[in-house]
Amino acid sequence: MLVPVRDGMPHLRWTWNTLRRSVGCTVEFVLVDDGSRDGSSAFLDACASGDPRVRVVHTPPEGLVAALNRGLAACRAPWVARVDADDLVTPDRFARQLACARAGAFDVVGTRIRCFPRAAVAGGLRRYETWQNGLMTPEALVRERFVESPLVHPSVLFRRERVLDLGGYRALGWPEDYDLWLRLLADGARMAKCPEVLTYWRERPERVTRTSPICSPDAVARCKAHHLVVGPLFGRARVYLAGAGDDAKRLARALASEGRRVEAFLDLNPRRIGQRIDGVPVCRIEDVRDTLGRDTFILAVIGGEGRRPGLRAYFEAFGLREGEDWLCAA
Repeated sequence: MLVPVRDGMPHLRWTWNTLRRSVGCTVEFVLVDDGSRDGSSAFLDACASGDPRVRVVHTPPEGLVAALNRGLAACRAPWVARVDADDLVTPDRFARQLACARAGAFDVVGTRIRCFPRAAVAGGLRRYETWQNGLMTPEALVRERFVESPLVHPSVLFRRERVLDLGGYRALGWPEDYDLWLRLLADGARMAKCPEVLTYWRERPERVTRTSPICSPDAVARCKAHHLVVGPLFGRARVYLAGAGDDAKRLARALASEGRRVEAFLDLNPRRIGQRIDGVPVCRIEDVRDTLGRDTFILAVIGGEGRRPGLRAYFEAFGLREGEDWLCAA
């Protein structure tokens, strides 16, 4: 188990009390102290002195990606589970994930999650939790991989060698976990999730996903664009974006920074038809019907889980196949 820590007190004490009660399989703990200054370092050493399963790696404050890679190198088991220092897990989480991974020959297995404390969970986070808990099968995870990160990082169990073969985690200015999932999927990795809620994901204002620039909407768009260009868009003559809102504009700019210009924004709003966004025309899908085919790809950048069934029916009416001719990207 890989747990990076930087100034994790007091949540670290509660997390450790849940982790050490793990049952059902043999667990080794690799705790990476990334230059903590709040007493976490001494607490981790105390954990190691009383438990032979625990090894602590002390490093200067180098950042999360470096801490993850140091911890990954220190792990000796073929399977690595990720946990954050302020989250909680059920005692049987790792045993259930390992059984699921072996039964389905999966390379990465997540769990359903529950964000807490519930009073702090609202709006977008509740929607994200619902979306995450609906992505269970390998097919669903592949289909919606460009909507957002399809796995919650501290909920996963993965094959160590699979991740090491791809070079581990990378610091490229966007979320290191999302980047890893997209690389693994492009490499043919099989992913799924346990159907139970086994990970409790703490919501707090200072959480990395709330504060770090690598998790900003622009950074996430750059991550998507990078992997789209070398993946689904590779070899396509034309790229259209369905939608003309802020998310679509952001992705179009990120694609342009990767050297891939969008041909047009496709929209249903008659007030937008005929406009130009950064020089790119806004038109109806009917206007480009004759160009649709194997050399064209559409990215649907229209947010909202409830709108995706309608999108699928709409594109199906044009003979477009999800994954082959188009994908959801928001």
